[in-house]
Parts: sequence; C-alpha cells; structure tokens
Amino acid sequence: MLYSRLMKRVFLVGRVDVIDANGDLHQFGKEDGTPTIVLRLHDKSLHRRLYFDPYLSIGEAYMDGTLTFESGTVVDFIDLFGRNIGQFKKTWQDAFLNQFMRMFRPLMQFNPILRARQNVAHHYDLSDDLYALFLDEDLQYSCAYFPSPDLSLEDAQEAKKRHLAAKLRLTPESRVLDIGSGWGGLAIYLARAGVAQVTGVTLSEGQHTTASARAAEAGVSDRVRFLLRDYRDETGRYDRIVSVGMFEHVGIKYYAKFFRKIYELLNEDGVALIHSIGRIEGPGTTSPWVRKHIFPGGYSPALSEVIPAVERSGLILTDIEILRLHYAKTLKEWLSRFEAQRKKVCDLYDERFFRMWQFYLACSEMSFRHWGMMVFQMQLTKNLSALPLTRDYMIDWEREKATKWRYGSLNAAE
Repeated sequence: MLYSRLMKRVFLVGRVDVIDANGDLHQFGKEDGTPTIVLRLHDKSLHRRLYFDPYLSIGEAYMDGTLTFESGTVVDFIDLFGRNIGQFKKTWQDAFLNQFMRMFRPLMQFNPILRARQNVAHHYDLSDDLYALFLDEDLQYSCAYFPSPDLSLEDAQEAKKRHLAAKLRLTPESRVLDIGSGWGGLAIYLARAGVAQVTGVTLSEGQHTTASARAAEAGVSDRVRFLLRDYRDETGRYDRIVSVGMFEHVGIKYYAKFFRKIYELLNEDGVALIHSIGRIEGPGTTSPWVRKHIFPGGYSPALSEVIPAVERSGLILTDIEILRLHYAKTLKEWLSRFEAQRKKVCDLYDERFFRMWQFYLACSEMSFRHWGMMVFQMQLTKNLSALPLTRDYMIDWEREKATKWRYGSLNAAE
C-alpha cells in the first residue's frame, strides 16, 4: 500500500497500528512505553490520498468518520505525529506540498476588504454559545499568559490582558484603538484600567453585537465603542493601538499597508502593540486543511516576514517578547473543555462539526509543542523618546495591578 511507505518513514518513535479498508493490519514504529495507537481506515481511496496529500486527507477522513480510532484518540495520534515531525519533513510529500502551496500563497492570502469580511464570518460568526462552551468567562479567544504554571485559564487570561496593558503604558488621557476587538473583553478591561476612550473595530457582526452589549452591561459604554469596520477604513488618531490575534488574518501582501496604517493612526508620542502567532523556523505555509475548514485566508508569519514591513513603515520597534508554550497550555485547556461539552456542541451543530473542531484544537496545541509555532508581542512607537529607557515600567505596573485587581473585580484603577 502506498501509505505504508510514508508511515514507515515517518513513525520511528512510538507505535501505530493501521487496519486498512481491506481489513489488513500494518504496524509502524516501535514500542517506547506509550500505548499503541490503533486506527482503522474505512474507505479504500484513503490508501492513496493519505500518501499524496496527508495534510488535507487525515483531517477530512477523521471529520467524515472514514478514519476512526480503535485504541487511543485523535489527540494521541496528533501528538505522536508531532514527535515524529522531523522525519515527516524529510519526505518528498512535505517538500512538494510546501513548495506547491508557496507558489499559490499570494492567492491564498488575498484579503481585500470584502474577502476579509467573508473570511472572518466563516470562523468568528459561529454561535456565541459555541465559544462560551470552552473559552473563559471573558471570551478571550487568544493565547493566555501563565506567569505561574498552575494558574486557571480565567486567571491566565486576566494576566494576559494585564501584560498587554502594561506594555501600552496607559495614561488617564489615553485614547485607544483595539484592532480586531473580538467580544470586547480587552477593550472593557482597558476602560476599567482608567483610560479616556477605547474604540474597537471588528469585521464580525456577531462579535460586534455581543461586544456592544457587554460594554453596556459593564457600565462603560460611555468610554467604549465598537465599530463594524475594517481597520483600513479607520480615520481617527490614537494615543495607543493594540491588536491581539488579528494580524494572522492580514496576509503577507498587506503587511506594508497594515503598518503604514498603524503609523498614520498613531499620535507622535503614541505606542502600538501587536500580539500574533508566529513561526520559529522561518517562512512557511498554512495547512491546507486549516485554510479550507477553519481559517480561510489566514497565515501566521515568521518575524523575518514582519520586521521588514515595520522598518519600511517609519515605526520603531521598541520591544519584542516571544511566548513559547503559553498557547499550548491555553489550547490544552480549551480542548479539555470542548471535549467535555461534546453533546452540547453536537446539539448546536453535529458530530462532524465536533470532530472538525476537536481536530483543529488538537493540531493547534501540538503546533506549539512540536511544530515550531510561537506567539510574539511587538511594541512599536514613532518617537524614540515615547517610552522610558528600561522595561521597569512594564513590570512595576503589572505587579501593582496583579495585587490590586483580581479576576472579576470592577475597577482596575483602584
């Protein structure tokens, strides 16, 4: 069988047994103390598809139920695949598919405003009830921050907002723009931290509606507003600009325009902060399965693709931090909560949808554990004198707020 050739080359660590669609058993890898994973193929076409296009066909076969697990789980399998990723990168399939996808990367990341709206709606305009099943209470759908490894997801997401706010060096007069404002949690946090005005822009109609309602419920709608608007259409001027988990949807072709827009919107002594997933090992391509089923138009860049656009924009890179396993811990908790709500997810959608998102969350976690993904936070200014000479102001503010304002309290400025 063709796929046997691939499996023999890839699985050198751990043991995988495959029962093919003819009922024949194939064994790959070797025992290493971890349980053997046994999977079954129910469609003979998978014998060829898994060999020629494993990136797309494994996920789709699991979604459709034509690939099932007799022992172990899809999470176990993805973890084991991640532990063997170095072997897969030596195969012609990896080299060919990556080269092929690079050829069409500009088309895959073609994100004019109309296409960007459609791409956002594909993922973010799913039911709010779905996201409430596995996110924290504040609906933070981005990497949490774990200054202590034993933090709950709720406290780690609160720590993330605090960490971001510390880097913005807020003042009571600050006017803040939040690009990609989600369900409004960060904007509301910044308002409670005592800033004068926060404007959030989003392309998701559902998130815009929910964020506006949450601001009113929190009693900050006089200082927080949310606009259904592409960042490219924004015309105001701001003291602070923050963007969390949105840059992955910009597209390489638009990086120069993105940072020029930041420069245009930022006051002379202003501060901007970009929080994004990135690549440790240099430029790459988005998985075809993720691009087709989860994030059309999305791409997580290498810093070597981002920094040149920053340098040409006139902005000054003043600080950068790499968060390594923080997102792996976040995704592990999301996946655990998601799987615990299987029936409710299936009631909202169906079993295929559940398996699709289970596969997505598991792959995402393992991409941070094994496949060279990280999160970067990039601080930018227009003026060399806009910030203190050392990072002490960040640490001092963050520690002060950590002792004065715990999750769920009402006033960060106290």
